Amino acid sequence: MNQWNIIMLGLLLSAIQTFAQSKPAGFDAYATLSAGELRIGNSAIERVFVWNGGHLLTKSLTDKGHAKTWSVANHVPDLILPGESQSGENATFEVHYVPANQTVPQHIRAEIIYSLGTLDIKRVYRVYSECPAIACELYYKGSSRNNWVRDGVHQGDQVNIEKLTSSKESIIPVIEYLNLPGRHWQLRAVEFFDITDRFNNLVKEVDALSYRLMSYHGNLLFAFDKQSRQGIFFLKEAPASHVQLAYPGGDFLTEYGSLKMIGAGISPDDLDTVEWKRGYGFVTGVYSQKFEEGLKALRNYQKNVRLLKADRDEMIMMNTWGDRAQDTRLGEKFALAELEAGGQLGITHFQLDDGWQQGISANSAFEGGSFKAIWNNPRYWDVNLKKFPNDLYPILEKAKQRGIKIGLWFNPSADDDNADWEKDADRLIYLYKKYGVSTFKIDGVKLPTKAAEHNFRKMLDKVNQYTDNNVVFNLDVTANRRGGYHYFNEYGNLFLENRYTDWQNYYPYTTLRNLWMLSQYVPAEKIQIEFLNKWRNVALYADDPYRPDIYSFEYLFAITMAAQPLAWFEGSKLPSDAIKEIAPVINKYLNIQHDFHQGYIFPIGDEPSGNNWTGFQSFQDKRGYFIVFRENNDSPDTSMTTWLQEGINVNCKLILGKGNSFKGKVGEDGKLKFALPDKNSYALYSYTIND
Repeated sequence: MNQWNIIMLGLLLSAIQTFAQSKPAGFDAYATLSAGELRIGNSAIERVFVWNGGHLLTKSLTDKGHAKTWSVANHVPDLILPGESQSGENATFEVHYVPANQTVPQHIRAEIIYSLGTLDIKRVYRVYSECPAIACELYYKGSSRNNWVRDGVHQGDQVNIEKLTSSKESIIPVIEYLNLPGRHWQLRAVEFFDITDRFNNLVKEVDALSYRLMSYHGNLLFAFDKQSRQGIFFLKEAPASHVQLAYPGGDFLTEYGSLKMIGAGISPDDLDTVEWKRGYGFVTGVYSQKFEEGLKALRNYQKNVRLLKADRDEMIMMNTWGDRAQDTRLGEKFALAELEAGGQLGITHFQLDDGWQQGISANSAFEGGSFKAIWNNPRYWDVNLKKFPNDLYPILEKAKQRGIKIGLWFNPSADDDNADWEKDADRLIYLYKKYGVSTFKIDGVKLPTKAAEHNFRKMLDKVNQYTDNNVVFNLDVTANRRGGYHYFNEYGNLFLENRYTDWQNYYPYTTLRNLWMLSQYVPAEKIQIEFLNKWRNVALYADDPYRPDIYSFEYLFAITMAAQPLAWFEGSKLPSDAIKEIAPVINKYLNIQHDFHQGYIFPIGDEPSGNNWTGFQSFQDKRGYFIVFRENNDSPDTSMTTWLQEGINVNCKLILGKGNSFKGKVGEDGKLKFALPDKNSYALYSYTIND
């Protein structure tokens, strides 16, 4: 053993010892390096790697909960960058215990740094307690003369079986790789679409049998071995496929049990010799017996990414932009009236959208607005004293009296790949410290390059650092290249969509459908879902059978309950009867909102169509919630497949909506019978399982 290896071994042992001393009793996550093998895991999962100078090759993967171990036949490293070496050098290994804080539960970060010639790579594995999935962040530094994304070979051009078996590893970057035994793998690839100003079908599922080499789009791949009845899932922590950087034309390559995640989200031109640049990361998880167990394993991981704090993350937010007055009404008198109405409604947050600031944006109803060169006007993000002559203080005082938090809209400067990120961060920190604003809608984001993405993340990180993680970012995913549903999840929630009665693109069933479809794969409680003033623009919908005004206002609010409700209207313009109708409902909902969101929320029933029975279930151990919707159909009752086991007895207590409390027995396939007396009605139940 040479001197360098002796030094590194000493550092390694020191790191492990420090981790062992700081690790609390009963905490099950671990990462150890011994005899050329790296073991990472917890009580639910373990992955074993051949060290290979830090350039890891998976040796085995174990689902501890079901006593299943796959021997993995990886003959090349898990990370493949075309043209780069297949052996690492100068490797270091450290394990850091991260105690729980405002944002994350306790976990470990196992950090591996190594070199491939002039290219440095850092892998950071995150392991949470009892979670059947392991996450990996990938960072790059240094230089490379290679081209990591090259033109692929189209399957249609491969005319015989010899060519069909040709390898693509040499022309496409692979960031995760498992070569598993078996030839009967059932696949589901799930692709997502943001840019919701353009898209209204946000989830696309492709089911297939793994056969010859084939590529798939999506952030999620579920692979289920029909023979052993064990499953693997890959989550690509990246924007939606259609906006990813350095995109190789797909996200997954499969061939029987060979599963590869492709597309690093970075190219050699993006590298810096001093600063680490983060590429796309991944999560690998295990499950057993059926697809639904894979969804639960995924949700376990997702709930660990950012803790849901009742006093920080839960909200019923009102934002007046939904009534399309834009910034024409925004001012002190208007805001005070909105807070009065909001207080009567029972909202928790009132957000001042575009127009509170001195600068005029490109979205303004007034002329001369722009998002370019924002920081050429150093007072752009000062409060507009013409609209708010007493600054925001009367607004803050009124909000305090009403028990409402104030939020602000903010559009970071996109010039030169977000080069002014630090000025943006400093301004957000200033607004937090001066006014106590802790919720910011982040709009207008453009991430067309790795530099822009890198700087945007630095902005978010700095704000979190200097506000003790007390800030919630409402990350808008309505336009441009942004983070989508599986990237930047540690920073807050998602502002999902702009829908307006003025443009006749607000239909309650399509809003419900978008939430229902996303909630299978994305935590519903991390999404803001809107309900609008149904009394506006009634004539524009004419006799449309799905127009908003045919539903009760309470029903429109109920659509948002599984998510974070967004009152997308001017509260002071609501009819007085609307406030009387909805205020008691909001008050009751607030009593259970956080408990509802603490559970695993998944869709039940049929896909919302305006004519089906549909809903959501939130479950925690032996209790939970159901919210069911009878759309416009003639069936007064239905049996829905739930997440409950056949044969158990359940007690359902009505909290809100129509229908009655009831006791039922779960039938075959988890079916439970629900009844509602009226079309376009709903019921929210709490339930307990009777032993």
